[in-house]
Amino acid sequence: MYFFLANLSFFDLCFSSVATPKVIADFLRKRKTISLWGCMVQIFFMHFFGGGEMSLLIAMAIDRYVAICKPLHYQTIMNRRMLIGFLVLSWVVGFIHTTSQMVFTVGLPFCGPNVVDSIFCDLPLVIKLACTDTYIPELLVIVDSGLLSLVCFILLVISYIIMFVTLWQHSSRASSKAVSTLSAHITVVTLFFGPGIFVYAFPFNSYSVDKFLSVFYSIITPFLNPITYTLRNQEMKAAIKRLISQQIGSCVFS
Repeated sequence: MYFFLANLSFFDLCFSSVATPKVIADFLRKRKTISLWGCMVQIFFMHFFGGGEMSLLIAMAIDRYVAICKPLHYQTIMNRRMLIGFLVLSWVVGFIHTTSQMVFTVGLPFCGPNVVDSIFCDLPLVIKLACTDTYIPELLVIVDSGLLSLVCFILLVISYIIMFVTLWQHSSRASSKAVSTLSAHITVVTLFFGPGIFVYAFPFNSYSVDKFLSVFYSIITPFLNPITYTLRNQEMKAAIKRLISQQIGSCVFS
């Protein structure tokens, strides 16, 4: 679990770093501009790290499913090779996810005025600026980002329901810890997939493009993920308390 948490934190750090520096810089400028290729690079890495994190969250759900439903076989199934395989697969899925959409987007003609109604370049908003037929790119975004996110979210919810039913049949301290961990997982999955589904499932209707949701899943959610796991995981809270106690003790003796 901690192997996946460490890599999830890395994905969150990279994901939020794609747009945040430019957003902060734009707050200090009256004229907010970005080059075409700067916009394309921003979109590429947003979907690269977003697709990778989506795959990693699924891998974390599989890890928890094996730990709860097949505890005696956990060490055999989730060995080091399997963990590395899931991590590599996350990077590969992220690359395929973003490349399949960028192939059609990079070649689109933009006649101007090219004004993106958001604080960063988002794929649906940029495609709307093209002065040509965008049916194929729009359909690809809906399928590759919206529909895929919705299907993954539904499968994750079903898997967590199965795990909760399994835990409900066993009343013990270990089950209580597992429920706390699962609650953190479900919170993170909902925060990550929820806004993404709303933004990308029906992205080309004006009422569905919400700036707040875009900011939420790209900046706020990666920031909240470590806090969510910290507050819901008993071992993490105990480790933080020990660290604080050590720091206080060192300050007193110094």
